[in-house]
Amino acid sequence: MVGTPEHIADDIELWFRSGGADGFNLMAPMLPDSLDDFVDQVIPVLQRRGLFRKRYTADTLRGHLGLGRPAARGGVDRAG
Repeated sequence: MVGTPEHIADDIELWFRSGGADGFNLMAPMLPDSLDDFVDQVIPVLQRRGLFRKRYTADTLRGHLGLGRPAARGGVDRAG
């Protein structure tokens, strides 16, 4: 995608809301500058639109995905 931050956010929002994508992988052509541009300019637009989190809600990937902790093997509780 190329364009202004708003145009790129428009495309991402269209794909997401129409069910065409449930996530995106970034492949920045020029590291770190292209990635910095996306983070500094596009992410804030997506955040204002409620499409990108402003802070994490859990401490683990499992928590971010809303997954419960699996049962321990052998009936031993690993929590502790």
